[in-house]
Amino acid sequence: MAQQGAPRRQPVIGDYGFLSDCASAALLDRDASIDWWCVPRFDSPSVFGRLLDPDAGHWTLHPTGDFESDRRYVEDTLVLCTRFVTATGTVTVTDTLGLEHGARGHEIGLRSPHALLRRVEGLHGSVQIRSEFAPRMEYGRTQPHLRVTDAGVEARGGPVRLSCSGPVTWVCGNGRAVTTFHVSAGQTVDLRVAYAPSFEPPPARRGPFEDTAQPTTDDTIAAWQSWAGQHTTYDGAFPAEVRRSSLVLQGLTFQASGAVVAAATTSLPEVMGG
Repeated sequence: MAQQGAPRRQPVIGDYGFLSDCASAALLDRDASIDWWCVPRFDSPSVFGRLLDPDAGHWTLHPTGDFESDRRYVEDTLVLCTRFVTATGTVTVTDTLGLEHGARGHEIGLRSPHALLRRVEGLHGSVQIRSEFAPRMEYGRTQPHLRVTDAGVEARGGPVRLSCSGPVTWVCGNGRAVTTFHVSAGQTVDLRVAYAPSFEPPPARRGPFEDTAQPTTDDTIAAWQSWAGQHTTYDGAFPAEVRRSSLVLQGLTFQASGAVVAAATTSLPEVMGG
């Protein structure tokens, strides 16, 4: 059980879940803290880097009180679903790197929208959720300027702009944006962080998720499942493990060139024990 206010334990590498849009990668721990995201490419400097340094950026999203958690991938996808059980209710947090709306099969990742999608769904009862958005650009060297916008909150640092949108109210201070909200049974809250170069003009103002061309969690699930559906001929031993491995290999493939990256991260030990 995770206890609110207890010192954070640095997760072991094997505790991290893997997200990909076939252009970049994100890693999140068992409590749904995104501790790694390099964007827009696998070899770009990280904007969340707490995997390597506690002060190098993160995006947390979990209940405010004590909770127990478990997680699973949505079948035939790189979409990760974390379930939080608290004394007052149960919610799930579904995380993915969005794929281009409508992309299917081998088209996935060709035009990555560079967006992190987080969906909070109430299963029963009511749960208070706290989210802390604390990006640090350039492997933690740059603390961005944060400001509240009509759609949510914007972070600018160096060549990177991150726009966080969703139906919640953010408060900025001390290099981070924080929000607290309740999710009840049957309620869904969608949050999205989108990348853009800071030197480009901001996008036209819209309400959260008004643009139907933007990536969505449901469409990204369908995209991954369409890719998996084209790779079903293996009939040997351990079919589930082989199927999952093929998804991971596709997630490590830089779709623009077809090359497989050596790793989703940097500066980690290559053998057990370092």
